[in-house]
Amino acid sequence: MTDDAKGSQTSIDFAEIELARQLFGEHNSNLQKIAKDTDVTINARGNTVFIDGDKIATALAANILNQLYGILKEGFPIHPNDIDFAVRLLSGDDRIKLKEIFLDRVYISSKKSAVTPKSLAQKEYIEAIRTHDIVFGIGPAGTGKTYLAMAMAVSALSRGIVSRIILTRPAVEAGEALGFLPGDLAEKVDPYLRPLYDALHDMMRFEKAANLMQKGIIEVAPIAFMRGRTLNDSFIILDEAQNTTSEQMKMFLTRIGFNSKAVITGDITQIDLPSDRTSGLIETKNILQDISGIRFVFFSKRDVVRHKLVQKIIQAYEELEAAKVKHNSK
Repeated sequence: MTDDAKGSQTSIDFAEIELARQLFGEHNSNLQKIAKDTDVTINARGNTVFIDGDKIATALAANILNQLYGILKEGFPIHPNDIDFAVRLLSGDDRIKLKEIFLDRVYISSKKSAVTPKSLAQKEYIEAIRTHDIVFGIGPAGTGKTYLAMAMAVSALSRGIVSRIILTRPAVEAGEALGFLPGDLAEKVDPYLRPLYDALHDMMRFEKAANLMQKGIIEVAPIAFMRGRTLNDSFIILDEAQNTTSEQMKMFLTRIGFNSKAVITGDITQIDLPSDRTSGLIETKNILQDISGIRFVFFSKRDVVRHKLVQKIIQAYEELEAAKVKHNSK
């Protein structure tokens, strides 16, 4: 390793040639991606890489490569998206241990062998669901709130921890009443529940999900259907909770019975309720945070695990909203 005022050069030898090949990617595609994202130059000879660039950037790239290699040594494959997550995480905090995040697996009985967190908030969220009976996941779209909750629910069902899964959402958005929509009740509410079906079918085969739903082991219903029930031995997910009213949220939370776990997800920047109605999610955030056994986990745009552009879109809207607030305050 050499250093001077302008830059730094670092070389790293990876002992296991096959793991080094996986780390480098086809035609060194992973190395090229890391080099571009960290603004360094990376060249490979055999199972050795040479990193040139700014001293801080060089150290970052070396840290990323060493930690990803350590994950490969644990038998965990590295995908292109994992490179993005690693760069994002270690650029924000070089003390983060990727193994603690990437190797925290949620095992499900499906075509997907396991689901893993891709950010510190996702790791915190999974831990909260494991250790608390009621968990709120609040943050922008694309941060994995519903998907990870669904994975934890399917995992709990497959291991016999709960006997059923209940998935629910508010069925009235943007002031549109169900009575004015065409079709019978099932047809009226189905479009609102479709995102829950999509997440469920990503976790298990369509035929198995349909069979469990027919038996009542998995139930997908609008939140109004929860009234008057006591939900024992269940894993309950309330999605799009920002569109629940204060009354609906209170009703839902008081349905939870013995040996049950509830996860409530929502984005408080995407409220579709009429302006004169209070969001039940915002109200709970204000009054329930200090209750033992209830956990709130907050996500930000840094936790978005969709297309890279989603982060930029969220950033643009945040800047627009801040500009509006600044203008109105004058």
